[in-house]
Amino acid sequence: MILPEVRDPRLITVRRGGTLTDSDHHLLARWAADCAEHVLHLFEQTEPGDPRPRQAIEQIRAWTRGEIRMWDSRSAGGHAMAAARPLSGAPRFAAFAAGQAAVVAHVAEHDLGAAAYAIKAVRAAEDEAAGREECRWQRAQLPDPIRALVLEDQQRRNETCWSVFD
Repeated sequence: MILPEVRDPRLITVRRGGTLTDSDHHLLARWAADCAEHVLHLFEQTEPGDPRPRQAIEQIRAWTRGEIRMWDSRSAGGHAMAAARPLSGAPRFAAFAAGQAAVVAHVAEHDLGAAAYAIKAVRAAEDEAAGREECRWQRAQLPDPIRALVLEDQQRRNETCWSVFD
């Protein structure tokens, strides 16, 4: 489980009693989608006929544009994670990254799940050094308005996320 026991109010939407604005929530979701899409090929090379992880990424992007409801993206995330379960290694982690990205619509803190699983996918496909490079790439994609928030959250939850953000 990548979610913390004590939730950071900065990552809870205003509607639910936190301070996260809709615009920042959408930025977190887009960043998570970028992280997942960056490693999606690791799933699609093994499972070219299974569209669920790609659809999950498409759904979270559609949610950020206001084209679908949160529940639709969340559902797509569950389907992507179901695609991951019978697999192992890089394809499994890449599908989990897509699923985590899609559920950011429901719980913003899943953004780190997408990023962490993407790093795990690269580590499994290549090595530890490639995983560190993936982490650097992800950080370079962070939009300025959410950069500090995500970097602080990575520090706070690094151990929970398999220490991939070191």
